[in-house]
Amino acid sequence: MPQRAFKSGSPKLLSGGNPQIPKGDGNGPVQDYIAAMPEWKSEVGRQVDAIVSATLPEVRKAVKWNSPLYGAAEEGHWFLGVHCFTNYVKVTFFEGAALDPPPPGTSTQETVRSLDVREDEEIDEEQFADWVRQAARLPGIKM
Repeated sequence: MPQRAFKSGSPKLLSGGNPQIPKGDGNGPVQDYIAAMPEWKSEVGRQVDAIVSATLPEVRKAVKWNSPLYGAAEEGHWFLGVHCFTNYVKVTFFEGAALDPPPPGTSTQETVRSLDVREDEEIDEEQFADWVRQAARLPGIKM
């Protein structure tokens, strides 16, 4: 996917290298975010987006709070988010505790589970796609 132009040049990278992308609905803002992810993190973003899109061709996408969100159920409800940190990309399943097996990363929020992807780590695409299918059947969180 070609990198899209920004009104003021390249997007600013916030703490941990998280791109500051204007909020917006649809694939365009998500692709802008992925293109702006620094270094190896952009490939992680492309892989996550490709798996979600292949698993759920009708998935809804948006960028809010400088993070791509993915939704499948009711409008405004989201099941997955992505965020860059200094040493990893956090892929958060908002109702991940209900997944079988749950993703390994825990949270202070009881229902949230995540997958932290570090440089040179590979995502288990089969397991990830299974989590996406399961998460898409849940109500998701309203944002």
